Amino acid sequence: MKVSSVVFYVGIFLFSVPAFGSDPTGNMPMDMEHSMSGMYGPYAMSREASGTSWEPDATPSQGIDWMKGNWMFMTDGFVNGGYTNQLGPRGSDQGFTTNMLMLMGQRTFDQDTVGFRTMTSLEALMGPKGYPELLQTGETADGVTPLVDRQHPHDLFMELALTENHRLTDDSSVFFYGGLPGEPALGPTAFMHRLSGDDNPMAPISHHWMDSTHITYGVLTSGIVLGDFKLEGSSFRGREPDQNHWNIESPKLDSYSGRLSYNPTSEWSSQVSWGHLTSPEELFPSNNTNRGTASVNYTRSWQDGWSATTLAWGRNWQLGIDTLDAFLAESSLNIHNVHTFFTRFEYVQKDDLTPALPLSSLTGGLFPRDIDYHPFFPMGANEPFTLNIFNVEQWTLGYIYDFAQGNYAKWGVGASAALSFVPATLKPFYGSFPAAYTIFLRVKLGKPPGSNHRMEEVSVPYLGVATT
Repeated sequence: MKVSSVVFYVGIFLFSVPAFGSDPTGNMPMDMEHSMSGMYGPYAMSREASGTSWEPDATPSQGIDWMKGNWMFMTDGFVNGGYTNQLGPRGSDQGFTTNMLMLMGQRTFDQDTVGFRTMTSLEALMGPKGYPELLQTGETADGVTPLVDRQHPHDLFMELALTENHRLTDDSSVFFYGGLPGEPALGPTAFMHRLSGDDNPMAPISHHWMDSTHITYGVLTSGIVLGDFKLEGSSFRGREPDQNHWNIESPKLDSYSGRLSYNPTSEWSSQVSWGHLTSPEELFPSNNTNRGTASVNYTRSWQDGWSATTLAWGRNWQLGIDTLDAFLAESSLNIHNVHTFFTRFEYVQKDDLTPALPLSSLTGGLFPRDIDYHPFFPMGANEPFTLNIFNVEQWTLGYIYDFAQGNYAKWGVGASAALSFVPATLKPFYGSFPAAYTIFLRVKLGKPPGSNHRMEEVSVPYLGVATT
């Protein structure tokens, strides 16, 4: 790891923890939070999520907010450190971490609001292979072979973006977003930012059907907000991040997308989006993909808890190859600001769990569909290969107990179990019922339950602990 990377991360962390005044917690009251304008228009700040995506207005604030002069800042983040054991013939066990630190700021000048968004992660310390997760696919660890049954780490720089919006009326605006990296207007809120899913330390196996563009090197987005509707379009680089997770990659604007979002009430949010991704996979540069997604989010919050649910669909049209669907349903429930239950069910069609096989090697018709091209056979090969499409499912159930709460963070311990369902043709590879379990410790930035402090300049925090 380069010294400059360490200096940058430490600097961002120190700056993101408020260090400017006297209030011991630095959190705004709920009514003030909902009255402040968002980064992209005149709506409640609680609607803001990853990139330019929306969540329901009822989403409770889990970060830390403070003022410095005319600037408003917000920081959020978490660190999960744990152990996962993915069972079965293709499973393995490993200690791992998932983590994220975000800092945002904005300032309003008359009818215009400017802002910035930064997000960093140290998951790359695990190495380019990340951690084991059955049925997970996507990206590469060596630039030669695809990652299968493993989740790749996220880049050090997940988002470095600038924003601007111009208010047209009391409920409308036009806005601009530019990031290197950034997140284009495509898909639902990224999984580590959805209230329904951010307590689950494992990534969804449907990630590359819905929100895999949340780290994109080169994004320009513009849009318009009209009341509870938002229409936006993006130009961006279609290629996913490579295996070098410590650098900033070269930008390119070779892909495009559009998204329509609608929040009909404070508890509901929805979106539909479509995009064209040019050469998204490093290993298969001639492959282009069209992606369509749709999702709805429902959130309720009360004085000492909340519940959140997301239903999402994604489809990848791998042009000239195949069409693959994915469905996701996930929920989380927080009780007394101490106990959190979470669950996730996914159905995904995958064609990269096993290498493609030459038709001449098949004697029993093991796989039903034949084509003359597949990403796993060598480029330029002339022999027809079979396309191995499998319908797989995975169900996860988990729980977190937050045993301590400080002024700026809470500490918890959690566990989850996952059960996967695979077709008969995959059971020789995975076993009859592939299962996994995970245990982890978590530190999550956030204000103490029920805090209602003035939004003003704040001082260096004291991360004291009070047991619950």
